[in-house]
Amino acid sequence: MTLEEVVRAQGHENVSGEHASTLEVTSDDFLTPAGDCILAIEADRVPADFDSEFVTACQDADATITATIEAGEQTVTVTGTGHPDLSFENDRSHVLRTSDYVDDRTVMVNADAAAGDVDRDLVEVLADGADATLTLSVEPSGD
Repeated sequence: MTLEEVVRAQGHENVSGEHASTLEVTSDDFLTPAGDCILAIEADRVPADFDSEFVTACQDADATITATIEAGEQTVTVTGTGHPDLSFENDRSHVLRTSDYVDDRTVMVNADAAAGDVDRDLVEVLADGADATLTLSVEPSGD
């Protein structure tokens, strides 16, 4: 049984998608050029809003977590894993990490892509301010 959380957000003119190890969607209403991992802002939901069943499933190191980001006609899918230390307590940002580092913003570790790996067509659409949807899905390991 796949569990899913959907976040709606907005692109921004400063989206550059250049970061090599993280990808972020934030609820902040601004983005400076330094935020090169951020693909969308003004997220309508944050990790602290997620259902406890979803959070528990993501806290399994064997769980597969998939993030799909859609904007315009463009889509990217990033796959990673869960981690026992994922807290989903942050009230601002969703961060996907290629490493196994965890803080309260982390929603996925061992991601197979970061912002710098995202198709440039998607980055361009987001830089033009397109509406974005982040769908996080988890397949519980089913021990």
